[in-house]
Amino acid sequence: FLWVLFLIPILIGFTNITLEKHKETNRPVPPKIGDVAPDINLPSTDRSVNYSLAELRGKMVLVNFWASMVAQCRFENPNLVSAYNNFKDKTFQSGNGFTIFSVSMDTDINNWKNGIQKDKLIWQHHVSDLQGYDSKVIIDYGVKVIPYNYLIDGNGIIIAINLKGAELAKVLNAQLK
Repeated sequence: FLWVLFLIPILIGFTNITLEKHKETNRPVPPKIGDVAPDINLPSTDRSVNYSLAELRGKMVLVNFWASMVAQCRFENPNLVSAYNNFKDKTFQSGNGFTIFSVSMDTDINNWKNGIQKDKLIWQHHVSDLQGYDSKVIIDYGVKVIPYNYLIDGNGIIIAINLKGAELAKVLNAQLK
């Protein structure tokens, strides 16, 4: 009888694991290299306009998921600024110009705006629904940690995932015409 009492917590634990795996299978499958990037259409920092990822077809685009309160994101931002400045006017095999589509996971609009200003994130496309990890876009793209990004060619095809530092510049250089 005692061994049954011992097994009950273990069996309950297996049930919880199974339920957790089942919940995860209900999540959309994140896009992968070779897929067309799902559109993102979210409000800008001043909330007066929505920006759409689809509007940027014809350019190389880095979709960057970040948050102003995450140190690793802030540490990576100078690399993004450098890549933007070095490649924004270049011609690529599939696309003319390079830009960044920043998707903030901030939940406080003032922290988000201050992070953009302090880090001198000078590109135009900054978006967020201010829902953090509960954002549908974050779920659709399978983002679990930040910073995280997708490099998309001029045809909207994902060509690289989660590039950091000099690796981004290396991949962009390889895509030059």
